[in-house]
Amino acid sequence: MPASSSSWWTRPRWWLIAAVVLLGLIAAGLWGRAQAVAVITVASQPLVRTLQFTGRVKTPARVDVGVTLTGRVQQVRVREGDVVAQGDALIELEADEWRAAWLQAQASAQQAQARLGSVQALALPSAEATLAQAEATVLQAERDLARTRELVAQQFYSQARLDEAQRSVAVARAQRDAARVQVQANRPQGAERAGSQAQLAAAKAAVEVARAKLDQATVRAPGPGRVLVRSVEPGQIVQAGKSLLTLSVDGPTELVAQVDERYLGQLQVGQRAAVLADAYPAQPFEAVVDRLAPAVNAQSGAVEVTLRLQGERPAFLREDMTLSIEVVTAREAAVLALPLQAVRDAADGAQTRASDGRATVLVLADGRAQVREVTLGLRTLDQVAVRSGLRAGEQVLLDPTVTPGTRVRALTQAESAQQNAAQKATPAPSQGGVSRDRAEGGISQTFSR
Repeated sequence: MPASSSSWWTRPRWWLIAAVVLLGLIAAGLWGRAQAVAVITVASQPLVRTLQFTGRVKTPARVDVGVTLTGRVQQVRVREGDVVAQGDALIELEADEWRAAWLQAQASAQQAQARLGSVQALALPSAEATLAQAEATVLQAERDLARTRELVAQQFYSQARLDEAQRSVAVARAQRDAARVQVQANRPQGAERAGSQAQLAAAKAAVEVARAKLDQATVRAPGPGRVLVRSVEPGQIVQAGKSLLTLSVDGPTELVAQVDERYLGQLQVGQRAAVLADAYPAQPFEAVVDRLAPAVNAQSGAVEVTLRLQGERPAFLREDMTLSIEVVTAREAAVLALPLQAVRDAADGAQTRASDGRATVLVLADGRAQVREVTLGLRTLDQVAVRSGLRAGEQVLLDPTVTPGTRVRALTQAESAQQNAAQKATPAPSQGGVSRDRAEGGISQTFSR
């Protein structure tokens, strides 16, 4: 009985202990089950940051062409879209009156030229001959005066005869002086010659004025280019200063865009860009940043960026055509990169999208979420380069809000597919028709690997 009694008491106790241990093991398994989380395996990859904005084709020089005289249009020689060379006639006014004035001025100039020629060929020799004759007359009158004085002294002539001889000498001398002045006036530096030359110069200037007015009756192209706007027709009365044609003068093709000043730090002269015309999306071409405006527009908060074409100008480009421009602002050939959503701020552990310095991430190691400090580099809108703190092949949690030390495991492919399907089935919150990555002013950033 004592042995039997001991066996009876002992057998239930061991079953009780086994049941308690089994329940404990089940409870411990349920309590310590790992949390399934999305992870990314760190790998080396290229990282490119680009800046997208809208631009247009800039007209090198847009010129409004008009007339400088009021008149009636006789002929318009060009139409919109015509290519013109420098000096080509564009508009002709009725010019009969100006042509007649030019012919009259030419006739006056010919008269002045003939007058000068006459002075040069005839006036000087004639004046010199007159001077010689006057000098001979003076000499003869002086001789007559001398003889008259002798005869008056001998009382053959009266005093009246002497007075007459003296007057003859005075008159002869006066005529001689006048002849000398005339000779001097007709010499190359004389007043008569100078006056004739001045009259000729004035007549020639009048010819140039008349010719200029006649030339103004024909409007010519200031340089090679293309006709953009024609707003004049034959028979129309036009006035000086009114724009009749608009030309785009040939020059280097440039692209211009207004970029939000927030992105000014990313842009540099020499950066390459891919360009698409909205009307020809299948024909991309290349450009390069040529210059940045020295000032920011105070009203729009934008800075003007000018790009020049690389290679030949596409034939379909037109002035003011709308373009989509994508500039490569930074590039890393091979770098460890993480989605920004996986990065935590180093100070308080919160998720960050702005830090380019030291930060932290959660790494899956030994079945737990462990904090790792990293140094960040190039950042895009959705990715950031990791300079130090991680190695290729390590797994980083995409959800940085998981409590450090929590037991975690990577989602299986089936769980990941199920999660993605659930996210697609949930309608996204409305963004008012604007992409979440779209920046103000129609500027956005896009990135590719």
